[in-house]
Amino acid sequence: MIGIVFWAAVALVAYTYAGYPLLLALAARLRRAPQWPDHTPPLTLIIAAHNEEAVLAEKLRSTLALDYPADLLQVIVAADGSDDGTAAIAASFAPRVEVVHRPHRAGKMAAINRAMEHARGEVVVFSDANNRYLSNALREMGRPFADPRVGAVTGRKTVAAEDGLSYSEGLYWRYESKIRTWETRLGCCVGVNGEVFAIRRSLFNPAPPGVINDDAWMALEVIRAGQNVVYNPRAVSVERISPTAADETRRRARMVAGHYQMLGHPGRWPWRRPVVLWEIVSHKVLRPLVPFGMIAAAVAAALALFLPGRRPGAAALLSLAPPWNWIAAASQAAFYTLAAVGQRLGGAVGKVAYVPRFLVDSNLAALRGLARHLRGGQSANWERVARREAAGGRP
Repeated sequence: MIGIVFWAAVALVAYTYAGYPLLLALAARLRRAPQWPDHTPPLTLIIAAHNEEAVLAEKLRSTLALDYPADLLQVIVAADGSDDGTAAIAASFAPRVEVVHRPHRAGKMAAINRAMEHARGEVVVFSDANNRYLSNALREMGRPFADPRVGAVTGRKTVAAEDGLSYSEGLYWRYESKIRTWETRLGCCVGVNGEVFAIRRSLFNPAPPGVINDDAWMALEVIRAGQNVVYNPRAVSVERISPTAADETRRRARMVAGHYQMLGHPGRWPWRRPVVLWEIVSHKVLRPLVPFGMIAAAVAAALALFLPGRRPGAAALLSLAPPWNWIAAASQAAFYTLAAVGQRLGGAVGKVAYVPRFLVDSNLAALRGLARHLRGGQSANWERVARREAAGGRP
């Protein structure tokens, strides 16, 4: 029984992180990569901001310098409950920048809803204040909308690489980029980046109050409407990592609380689109369950040392009979030891060793997110996470 629990837990983790991407890659080889012509629809760029005076001016300067026809671009800053200079800085960029400000804080989705009342573009792009787009990002965001089957587009998030934490976070987003590229080849991707996300204005359906991951909600609504969400890796957003692993864990806990919230609404899943449903289950439903698989594998490996299986031959592996119980326990111990010391190692070795730490921190964040969700302690108001410096630098 202990061996079955161990291998079932390992299978859950392995399928989620490796099996699904492998199956996806194989399936994607049967489909041609989408080719989108040059297309520049009228765009509205909405920047939701809460107390972003430190980065907003640079964000707006870089936004207005992007390679997109000025007469086709409307920029709106949706300032939500800002009590610093955010609204005044945005107003100083008039008339090219419009400001929608409410002194009372109501949350990101409420700020977006207010800005949408003023949006004129055929396509609406959502961005944060602390990220930077590469010069052609808006052009690349607009191209897929030449296909009438495309209802939303998400771009590629990159992290300016510096130390182990940045390296691990960047590696994760490169991994995500591959998955979303392959999902798009199959017609529709299910993961989006809220800071580089666009939607047809006609398809915008605001998330109800209390929804944490507003971008995921909007993407799911596009899919439910029978349209596709696609990923264009040439639309690049650059961002700095959080100052510490603890800050990054808090950010992830909030995001994962939103994932658990979405799991409570299976009636909104696209049951009539089996391929997209498979993507949602594999990419979104199983990810929050991985920490339970990791815990079960560790506990089962430890118990197998004291209660080893007795089956001979080939069945010894399945039942964790000696020496497989020792191998299983040693592999678990090595992984978590590396996770514990990875951040203390320097150079290239430290960067690689930080990956187990990143996985452990990410799944601890998932457990914290679940706790927040169960006790209703996660506010829909977004939490401003400090960055090491203003967004920029080399992706």
